[in-house]
Amino acid sequence: MTTPAIVGFSGSYNSPSRTRILIEEIVGRAARRYDKTSEILDVGQFIPHLGAAVRLSDLNQTARRLVDRLLEAEALVIASPVYKGSYTGLFKHLIDLLEPTAFSGMPVLLAATGGGDRHALVIEHQLRPLFGFFEARTLATGIYASERDFADPISISPALAERLDRAIGQFAPYLEPRISKRVVHASQSAPSERCGEPSACALLAPSSSRQVGVRDG
Repeated sequence: MTTPAIVGFSGSYNSPSRTRILIEEIVGRAARRYDKTSEILDVGQFIPHLGAAVRLSDLNQTARRLVDRLLEAEALVIASPVYKGSYTGLFKHLIDLLEPTAFSGMPVLLAATGGGDRHALVIEHQLRPLFGFFEARTLATGIYASERDFADPISISPALAERLDRAIGQFAPYLEPRISKRVVHASQSAPSERCGEPSACALLAPSSSRQVGVRDG
């Protein structure tokens, strides 16, 4: 099965949840904007085997396949609810099982949900340093959403939607197709392009001080 291009990973133990709503919005908008396939995973899908694992090989085959989908994605959206001032414990436990280069060079949009504004810096103080260790390319704009950012239990506010679109736009250098342009230097162009006629090139060619039949003297 082909790995979706954009994979979201929620650190929430509950589904449905505000974190799940947020990550569904981000992943869905990003997939539509860049015409990519997508998938969302929850830390709950790794329970009950995750808690007992001390290395990646301790996970069962189903959990290992889910990890592979995270590692093989073109881009990640990571979101966690704030528990006691940080991301959830099982979310961090799964990340701890991965190699330090697991997310190297991968674009990652960071997001979090919390009950109020006092947790708003969790992205900068917790999530960004974590993925910086893994050498991920975290997008400049992180998304923190509190209770007031949800218009109702199943949708987000217009203000939050605007912030999402701004952050998703920062995926562009990684997900938009690039047009490769070959630059041909004058020194690499054909003689007729530089001189017009082959005879003209002969006139422009540097002469040698040593000619046949001419002696130095």
